[in-house]
Amino acid sequence: MSKIDLEGAGFGTLAIHAGQEPDGMYGALATPIYQTSTFCFETVEEGSAKFSGEIPGFCYSRGGNPTNAALERKIAALEGGEACVVTASGMGAVGGVLIGLLKAGDHVICGDCVYGCTDVVMRDTLSKFGVEVDFIDTCDMAALEAAIKANTKMIYFETLTNPTMKLTDIRAVSDLAHAKGIKVVCDNTFTPPPELFPLKLGADIVLHSCTKYINGHGDVIAGAVIGNLEDITLIRKTAVTKICGSTASPFNSFLILRGLQTMELRMERHGQNGLAVAKYLETVPYVKKVYYPGLESNPQYNLANEMLNDNFGGIMAFELNDDINGMDSFTACKKVVNALKIASIAVSLGDPETLVQHPASMTHANMSKEARAEAGIQDNLIRLSVGLESKEDLIADFEQAFKVLEK
Repeated sequence: MSKIDLEGAGFGTLAIHAGQEPDGMYGALATPIYQTSTFCFETVEEGSAKFSGEIPGFCYSRGGNPTNAALERKIAALEGGEACVVTASGMGAVGGVLIGLLKAGDHVICGDCVYGCTDVVMRDTLSKFGVEVDFIDTCDMAALEAAIKANTKMIYFETLTNPTMKLTDIRAVSDLAHAKGIKVVCDNTFTPPPELFPLKLGADIVLHSCTKYINGHGDVIAGAVIGNLEDITLIRKTAVTKICGSTASPFNSFLILRGLQTMELRMERHGQNGLAVAKYLETVPYVKKVYYPGLESNPQYNLANEMLNDNFGGIMAFELNDDINGMDSFTACKKVVNALKIASIAVSLGDPETLVQHPASMTHANMSKEARAEAGIQDNLIRLSVGLESKEDLIADFEQAFKVLEK
């Protein structure tokens, strides 16, 4: 228990101090890496009491580890949740939620545009276990309400869709769902705190790919699920530590603890750079449309201002014109992406480095062309994760890259 009173503390203070205190054994400031598979007991009675939960402690790192526990306390504090379980990957978090909270005969409403691997699980895997899934635009409240059935148990969506950047009104969806006893699950990877706090807007469960902004340094694969103690305990005991076996490694938790200490500063810079690059892209004659919540041209601009705490983040997508000097848009996308020098071609996001990718041939290639079209993912769409470089250099990089489209 920290000696610092964190009640009402600012986000930056929580990011540094929540869940952590100097090591009780040697006084180490940084949380130690407890790189161990098992833990020893003084007596059989002590071991029995810890296994049964009568007394606190750790028995086996798949079920709990001090380094992981420190990270879980910190992420729960940052999201405003009662509890958190960290996982070995973002998909470990997705799988933990779905397996932990659903059973055969249940119905799920899933946002019509989600991460490609999540789409595969929703579309193909859950049906093997007798769970029915319908894909609905969660921005359309009438369509959402019409899709609810007597056996609907969960509404799942990304707070900001990947990669079409549509924002769901979490409060409105939560009000609708809770009136019918349905849980609301948000993937908040694209808009993490301090951008957006889904639990405060009514969501029941929040999950993250900590690989992205939560860690922020491109050197970890991990995930997290946050919510009330009852739900997180169920997800931890039945899914993460048993069926999925997707417990995070202590070393990765250590790296994320370190990364979180600069999160407030990182997110501020990502947001500043993102807005500058998005405004620049709107001026480029080869660009058909820019998808970014912070642009006044965005039809959801007012909702974004209500929800995103004056920071619109560093993620965006943009479409190129259908015909550029006799060149089809798919070819033009590849030429522009290949010509960038500062931006690296990679499928992740939230790193210090600017990353760019082509969803139709990369992150969402495992979706059918028809499913991509339904989700609004066109072949001429490019997704961009704006990093922490100088925004002037990033804009200059795009200026030189777009020259490959000139006659």
